[in-house]
Amino acid sequence: MQPLLVRDIRTLLQGELISGSELWKVRNAIYYNRHELANRYTLMFVSRSDTINWKEINNKGPSLVISDKAISELKKALPDTTVIKVKNLVQAYWKFIEYYRNLFQIPVVTITGTCGKTTTKEMIKHILSKDWNIQASESSKNEPRRSFPYLMGIDEKTDAAVFEHGLGNSGNIKHQCMIYQPTIGIITNIGVHHLDGCKNLEGYIKAKSEIVEGVKKGGTLILNADDENTKKISLQSFKGKIIYFGTSMRSDFRASNIKFIKNGMNFSLHFKNKTYKAFIPGYGEHQVFNALAALAAVNEIGMDINEAISRLVTYQNMGRHLEFSTGIGGCTIIDDTWTNNPTSVEAALKVLDSIGKSKKVILILGDINRLGNFEKKYHREIGSMVAKRNIHTLITIGSKAEEIANQAIRDGTNANVHIFKEVNGIKEVLDPILDSQAILLIKGPMSSRSMIDFANNLKQIN
Repeated sequence: MQPLLVRDIRTLLQGELISGSELWKVRNAIYYNRHELANRYTLMFVSRSDTINWKEINNKGPSLVISDKAISELKKALPDTTVIKVKNLVQAYWKFIEYYRNLFQIPVVTITGTCGKTTTKEMIKHILSKDWNIQASESSKNEPRRSFPYLMGIDEKTDAAVFEHGLGNSGNIKHQCMIYQPTIGIITNIGVHHLDGCKNLEGYIKAKSEIVEGVKKGGTLILNADDENTKKISLQSFKGKIIYFGTSMRSDFRASNIKFIKNGMNFSLHFKNKTYKAFIPGYGEHQVFNALAALAAVNEIGMDINEAISRLVTYQNMGRHLEFSTGIGGCTIIDDTWTNNPTSVEAALKVLDSIGKSKKVILILGDINRLGNFEKKYHREIGSMVAKRNIHTLITIGSKAEEIANQAIRDGTNANVHIFKEVNGIKEVLDPILDSQAILLIKGPMSSRSMIDFANNLKQIN
């Protein structure tokens, strides 16, 4: 965070100094009881409903409390705590965010999508980090409550920022955009997820579309030209620039000649009547789409395409994102336990279609969460996708994933099907069939520690 003088903050918020000194600088900012109080020189917004631990705050002093609590409560502050009373805490909070964000006239990229947002974010960060100081959200930790601390991570040394949007319910992306005020917004794709919070697919699409209104005036939207659900978003109110990526001819950043090669994907990039040869580590056409979105973003920021493509080659694919390893008996293990939704399952199956030919294909699929009333529908659709393929063994884990197995059987799959409630007992099924001709995909939710551990155990060569 860029240090700010307490007196200047009080003036900005038109607050009343209740106690303490205002002649020191704040170096951190949090919302009390939402974020960890870990450092000294911290500003904290404290709501009326919060119970204040004045001793803890003082021990981290000097500290700054901004609150609309009663003066009688605020006067309980200890000597190392400065207290400023404001009329309305919510208004003060948003006024502070608006002020702080506008201290920095830098590119801010935000990304949403059912799949690929973390990878696209990491690609953008990787491409830009050689020359620039980049502030970015951490891994897939994208919940709305993290947005304020991420914004506070921008300081005078930051050249650009890239964040991903978490979506649990409608309004989440709108809230995050109000904090980040992105200059560039990206939608990687829109599949099916979080239907428990968004009620149905239409609600989910509408929630994703909040990024359209969230991009700063005159900013840029980067959209997937091939994605059917993205096409359903109304862009009539958007006044900025729109860039499309994909394989269709309407794409500004278009990929063709997509090929699986060792350790990744080769493709041709067509942009402004020129063709470039490109490579991205990691398997799957979806990985190429992630790369297209990242290239579009960094080019919009000002980077030369040739330079961006050369840096993309050294990108290191994230762990547990279709991560390939040699496993028991010399088999190939594909660990895709990072996230689990119908779109990512379909993408993983398409990778198997290309690299699993003439192999003994084994699928281990876990529950897909957050599908609301459509839980059975989408698990059954995956079962039908599996049944169409040449699968040797299908193993499901969990009561929800059982629908995948049952539907695959109903659709006449030739696979040997095994249904488990948990991972116990699966190893005994696998041991006789894991050899150099076997390729095993394990895919489950990141909340399933047991599936993650089981995947890691499969990678150990006996």
